This record gives sequence, C-alpha cells and structure tokens, in this order.
Amino acid sequence: MKPAALSAALLAALSLAACSRGQADLDAPADSLQSGAVAIPAAQRGRIHTQAVALSTYAPAVRATGTVAFDGDRSTTVLAPISGPVTRIVVQPGATVSRGQPLAYVSSPDFASAVAAYRKAAAAAANAQRVADLDAQLFRNDAIARRDLEQAQTDAVSARADLDAAAQQLRALGIDPAAAGRGSGPAEGVIRAPLSGTLVEKLINPGQLLQAGTTPCFTIADLSQVWVMASVFPADLARVGVGDAAVVSGASVPVPATGRVDYIAALVDPSTKAAAVRVLADNPQGVLRRDMYVDVSIHSRQSVSGITVPVSAVLRDEDNQPYVFADAGGGRYARRDVTLGGREGGQYLVSSGLRAGDHIVTEGALFVQFAQSQ
Repeated sequence: MKPAALSAALLAALSLAACSRGQADLDAPADSLQSGAVAIPAAQRGRIHTQAVALSTYAPAVRATGTVAFDGDRSTTVLAPISGPVTRIVVQPGATVSRGQPLAYVSSPDFASAVAAYRKAAAAAANAQRVADLDAQLFRNDAIARRDLEQAQTDAVSARADLDAAAQQLRALGIDPAAAGRGSGPAEGVIRAPLSGTLVEKLINPGQLLQAGTTPCFTIADLSQVWVMASVFPADLARVGVGDAAVVSGASVPVPATGRVDYIAALVDPSTKAAAVRVLADNPQGVLRRDMYVDVSIHSRQSVSGITVPVSAVLRDEDNQPYVFADAGGGRYARRDVTLGGREGGQYLVSSGLRAGDHIVTEGALFVQFAQSQ
C-alpha cells in the first residue's frame, strides 16, 4: 500500500473510532462524566424538570403531638363537704348543671351539728344584743355603771362573731343560713355544684360512706374550651411563643379545632426530652375529649427567611441522608447533600447544601437516581 493511501486509511479508522465513542456516550442511559455528576441523554431529558431555588420569607409551623385535658380553670373535682352515707344522687353524667345546683344528698351528723350550732349561735346573739340594748338604756338613766355597759356590748359582739362563724360553716356545706334559722332547711346534707358546666364523672353511689374533704364525688367541666398539652422538642421551642395560633386535628377529630398557645413549660420531660406547650382550644362541638391523642400545628408569629425546596425534589440514600440533584449544565446533574429543617406544606426548609439561584430537579429525580446507579 502506498504511503498516501496508508495515511488516509489510518485517518479514517481514527475518525470512525472517535465517532463510535461519541455515539456510545449519547446512547448510554447515564455516565459519570464528572465526580458526583450524571449525564442524561438528550432524548430522555424531557422527563426531568428543574427550577431555581430562592430565599423566601414565611411563618413556620411547628408540628407536634398532644393529648386533650379539661381546662383546669373551668373544671373541678367535687369533694364531699360533709361525712355520712349517700342517700340520693339527683344528677347523672352528661347533664348540664349550674352553680349551686344540688347533685346529691347525704345523711350526715356533720350537717345536723352545723345547723344546731347555727341556731344556738343565732339565739345567743339575739339575747346578747337585747341585753346590750337594755344596759344602754339603764346606763342613760344612771342605773348601771359604764363597766357593765361595756361588758354587755362586748358579749354582744362576741355572740355576733360566733353567729357569723356558724353561718359561714353552713354556707360551706351548701346550706342557706336564713333557711336553717327558720327551721325550713333541708333535712339532709347537700352536695352542690361549685361551678356551671357538664357533669362528666360520677364517682359515688347511693349508700356509699363519704369522708368530708377527702372523698371525690363528681367531676364538672366546661367543655366549650379544653387544654391540649403538646410535646414540643427543644429545637422547635424558639419558634413557639405565647399567643401563637394553633390548629388541633387528628383521625379522631372530624372537625379541626382552633386555639392559641397560653403556656410554655419551663421544664423538659426527662423521659421524652420534650417541653409541654399548652394550647387553649375552642371546643364548641365537643369533638375534643379528655385523654384523646391529637396532632397540633402551631403557627409561629416569627417570620423566617430561608431556602425551600419541593418535597418531591428530596431523595434519601441508604443511610437515610437527604439529598437533591442540581443541574450542572450540559445535561449533567450532580448530587447535593442537604440539611433539612422543618416542613411547610409541600416544601422543605433547607438550612445547608444549596444557595439561592441553584437549579434543582423537582420532577424526575427518581429517574436521575436510577441512572446514577447504573
């Protein structure tokens, strides 16, 4: 073969080899053309959508779990004010009661003693006052000494104090002193509702022996508002403040309830490492019940600036570490490890790993991940 022909043949072979390598690069589904980057053939790039990330300002929402409790300012356990056996229970759970309404009757020696003490004190006070008035007239007529008058007045004041103490004792038992003084009071001791609300628990039965001041009898609560005790971890506490709006929801809550944060505990639970955040929630339909397990979303009033990415853009590796694919140009996509913050709706807050202006894959990230693994 002549030298000129040989040169032409070698040039053609080199050109063919170069074309073959170029065609192989285009036909391959993916190829690591640079460290951490994946090249996607032009024919397959239509599956991939990217968008630029930018700084945004928003009010973050802190999500937590919690349990429902009665409003401690609007509920109480009714203790027995007197000792003795229960004779009648006149209100059952679920009933709406008003303050002062009778709940149960008790056959009580304490009741009889208190009524007798009041009547004795009333008689003694009336008699002492008559003596004091009579001595005042005698003193004006110089019939007795001033010392006798002052003693009579002292006795009247003392008797009046005894009467006031006896009347207060009757009121503590739920008895009207005026009715007891007329002898028209009830023949039995009465347990009355200390506040208005719904009787949610009955803890006694007829014939049960009660001990004054220690036996719990009923639980009454105003169910129009409840407490929701949410567990918030320390990382999120800085974004929660008293007065923040909150939404209470869950599988067992057909209608989400609204409320606001009214207390943040100063202590962290040693077992859960979370702080209790109390939400005062409206409960007009009674959907929130004590000890119910719920989800709580607290909407912070503090504005936060940061980079957010769609949830669909975030992938996780075998170590559960989050990452995204960023557009590296020329049909190449590079993995970017990111640090995620909170989630706001369909967006993740990214605290590190991206800068404003970066273009990331928002649709087709799984396709790029598959191509990278080939």
